[in-house]
Amino acid sequence: MKKIVSIFLAILMLAAALPAMAAQEVVNVYNWYDYICEEALDLFEQETGIKVNYTCFTTNEDMLVQVRADPTNYDVIFPSDYVIERLISEDLLEELDFSNIPNAAYTLDWLKDPSYDPDMKYSVPYMWGTVGILYNTTMVKEPITSWTAMWDEDYYDNVFMMDSIRDTIGVTLKMLGYSVNTRDKDALNEVKDKLLEQQQKGIVKAYQVDEIKDKMIAGEAAMGLVWSGDAAYAIGYNDDLDYVVPDEGSNVWVDAVCIPKGAKNKSNAEIFIDFMCRPDIALLNFEEIWFSTPNTGAIALLDEETLADETIFPTQETIDRCEFFDDISQDINTYNMIWLSVKSGR
Repeated sequence: MKKIVSIFLAILMLAAALPAMAAQEVVNVYNWYDYICEEALDLFEQETGIKVNYTCFTTNEDMLVQVRADPTNYDVIFPSDYVIERLISEDLLEELDFSNIPNAAYTLDWLKDPSYDPDMKYSVPYMWGTVGILYNTTMVKEPITSWTAMWDEDYYDNVFMMDSIRDTIGVTLKMLGYSVNTRDKDALNEVKDKLLEQQQKGIVKAYQVDEIKDKMIAGEAAMGLVWSGDAAYAIGYNDDLDYVVPDEGSNVWVDAVCIPKGAKNKSNAEIFIDFMCRPDIALLNFEEIWFSTPNTGAIALLDEETLADETIFPTQETIDRCEFFDDISQDINTYNMIWLSVKSGR
């Protein structure tokens, strides 16, 4: 009888433990919309047995609010360079154990010691690219070469601007001859005046983010401010579209994979990051979203035509006239006031 009771108790203990064990085999991922291949997620779950709980954000600022509120809600996040710098300064990221992420070795050399994360302690690059103008060649007077085209009154109600504080203010700074990281109050006031002028003259059709690429494919505007990967995607669906990084220069950016401080499933998060760095998986993601892959293994699998596409892989000359965004947290109130004025039209 005692033996039966012991076996029964053992079964009860095992049954009680199973839900807890199952609960550990998850990874909570917080990523941009339209920024991963669904097949890659399915393969990860099939190969590892780890369930992916996947949620999305639209801008870095939206993501930052959620991570600050409770970083333990997520195991993997995909912030941009300047936000990584801020998260590090606020002690909101875990240092990565690269013994669990051997595929990170496929990272391009120039991204292995970035200014926003020296020695790549907290992040692994996922995608990179530029910010530029996607334009419809049948709807513009001539090929676009300058940011000033987006202020041309000939394009009344025909320009999509990005609903992103850093990108829109950044390119306006470049148009006016300043660095994208300028903190000078007079320069920023110039930016506010130019953006208000653009809006009040009715040039701006809308401030949007992910929708711009689809609306440009549909021929709904002459031009739009976009990230390079969205431009490559749109050009693939509409031969009338072209993309340019204007002569004044722009932003070159990196989105990377990080683990928030206190993540509940850190080991699973590192397994996930390593999986995303595997060349065949990095290739799947690249082919799905068309942003520039930083993975040398995936790059080696690309054909010459793709490698020659300057929208996806800009020339060194183009990169040299671009800048990374720096963290502007100390001046964020100034930026927010400008953006509030612009969005309200006054």
